[in-house]
Amino acid sequence: MQLYKHLSVEQLQLALRLKAHGLSLREIGPQVGCSHQSVALVVRQASRRPVRRDGWLPGPGRLTLADREEITIGLHAGDSFTAIAARLGKAVSAVSREVAANGGRAGYRAWREHQRARERARRPKALKLARPQLAARVATWLREWWSPVQISRRLRIEFPGDPMMHVSHETSYQALYVQGRGELRRELARCLRAGRARRRPHGPDGRSVRIKDMVMISERPAEADDRAVPGHWEGDLIIGKDCKSAVGTLVERTTRYLMLLHLPDGRDAHLVEQAMRRAITALPAELARTVTWDQGIEMTYHADFTIATGIPVYFCDPHAPWQRGSNENTNGLLRQYLPKGTDLSAHSAADLARIAASLNNRPRKTLEFMKPSEKLAELLAHTI
Repeated sequence: MQLYKHLSVEQLQLALRLKAHGLSLREIGPQVGCSHQSVALVVRQASRRPVRRDGWLPGPGRLTLADREEITIGLHAGDSFTAIAARLGKAVSAVSREVAANGGRAGYRAWREHQRARERARRPKALKLARPQLAARVATWLREWWSPVQISRRLRIEFPGDPMMHVSHETSYQALYVQGRGELRRELARCLRAGRARRRPHGPDGRSVRIKDMVMISERPAEADDRAVPGHWEGDLIIGKDCKSAVGTLVERTTRYLMLLHLPDGRDAHLVEQAMRRAITALPAELARTVTWDQGIEMTYHADFTIATGIPVYFCDPHAPWQRGSNENTNGLLRQYLPKGTDLSAHSAADLARIAASLNNRPRKTLEFMKPSEKLAELLAHTI
């Protein structure tokens, strides 16, 4: 009885070549994927019955079985990755990644890794989002206007031990932009922040108006810059249809926690100052230190705000929206709820509170996928 009849031609040849390089039968067995008894029979006699061929050749630039054999021989001899790569004519990183991803020096197995590479190369691949439980969770969070990046990282937090419930953000984007069809694609694409069914970049914008007695951002305390201390806010207005309505936004720099200012009677500077005062004075003292705004005319009465609250207002340089990066990013998120070209006065204070709560309970990449509400609670707990 031939114990090695299940081996392919490639496995038989690999066993013989490794034996010729001085590997023992027990060392060859794991490399070939069989027992050392089968290796002994291979070495002692040639097979008389036909054997199957593996039938797979890697694409150009990929490691072949012969390459993996050479890696095995080099590892057995104690050679460095540099020496092995030189013999193969490959980059050192290609060899080091191959070994590191497949058991390291002690656990590397040529035939096993060749078969794994073959499985990874199979096309077409099953879609990750074809799994109903995962697809349902992704669709639910998309409808709550979470971004694919937020979804990807939050899945890893909520399902740490289940790789089948993990999906990359790029897979989600591909499902929407490439693989999605018909109504499903249109429905989920509307849930993305930009509301588009295709990707396109968009550039920055800025505006400036000279305001009396401005204190520039260069004079803002250093503790606000490094975000180590909470209580430093960035503010702006988002404008509605025909510039006739607006909603104020205040974002805390450390936690990205959002407060929305209800401005049902317009964006007159007096109204904005009063709305800011009401929002800020409702906060604990340790969460109300500074406000940073752009040079919009709505901040004409910033000095009155500072006198009433004791909180200084700092102004960004003209055409420098990145100086309020947290606020700019949050305003982009808000446009999912408050689209451009719509009448923002139609939203009540209760509506704005619900919108703010939704964003404050959405995981954020910059917070390592904690929620702003979680981060704020964590910081407040430390101050008690």
